[in-house]
This record gives sequence, structure tokens and C-alpha cells, in this order.
Amino acid sequence: MASTFSFDVVSDFDWQELVNAVDQTEREIKTRYDLKDTKTTVELTKEGLTIQTDSEFTLTAVHTILQQKAAKRQLSLKIFDYGAVETASGSRVKQVIQLRRGINPELAKEISKLIRTEFKKVQASIQGDTLRVTAKSKDDLQAVIQRLKGADYPVPLQFTNYR
Repeated sequence: MASTFSFDVVSDFDWQELVNAVDQTEREIKTRYDLKDTKTTVELTKEGLTIQTDSEFTLTAVHTILQQKAAKRQLSLKIFDYGAVETASGSRVKQVIQLRRGINPELAKEISKLIRTEFKKVQASIQGDTLRVTAKSKDDLQAVIQRLKGADYPVPLQFTNYR
């Protein structure tokens, strides 16, 4: 009896870890001497983050703090999609940072094509915002995982439901 093995390629992050990273960022902004009086706000919604501050210089400092806090919590920095810096009321600046979640169809096709061309005994099928990879050999699946880990994609990839 020939059984097949599979895993899913997904792009997701731990929401609670992001909430904690944003909370730590806000705390550090309130206590740092160079950011204390800038009236900087970091607002988290389901779609993304909105940062409002008094200059692009302080915006860069907030980015650095946010990235450090996210990295400490094992969040990939690829989840942040930085939007354009806009001028808000007065001399303040505002930036919206979208959160990347899921694999978009174009990227899923690109990954699927890579798997089909490099691994002849492995099949990949797109299922919504995930990619299901199946093969008769676990070794083939391990090779695919190693290859995808080595590739640089604009979203962080995780491998789940390994059976």
C-alpha cells in the first residue's frame, strides 16, 4: 500500500505576540527621553498599524523599536508592509503599516512552479491562501522544505500539518 505524505505552506504570525510587541513598543516610547514628548501613537487594528508622530526622524526610531520588539518575540519582520509616510495635522507625520498574512495567488503560483520544476516526484496544489505539498516520500518533502527555507520570499513561510 503506497501512502502519501503532505504538509501545508502557510504565511501567518502569532497575533498575541504582535499585540505584546506593540504594547512593549508603546511603553518604550513613553519612557525614552528622546521620544517622551513627541506625542507618538501606535494604533493596532486587524488590518495593520498606524503610527503618528512629530517627524520622520522619530518615525524611524519607532520603526527600530517595533522591529526589535517583534524580533525578540520571534515575529518575522516580513509581516510588516510599510506604507507611504503622509503628513498629518500640523507638522506631524503618519504612516500605515499593513500586516501580511496568507500567501497571495501570484506567490502561490510561483512557489508551486518552483516545486514542480525542481522536484519531479512532488505535487503542489493551491488551496486558498495556503499551499498543500504532497509526495510519496518524506525525504522529498524534507528537501522541499529546505529549498523553500533557503528561498527569499516577501512573506514569512511556515510549514504545518506535516503528515
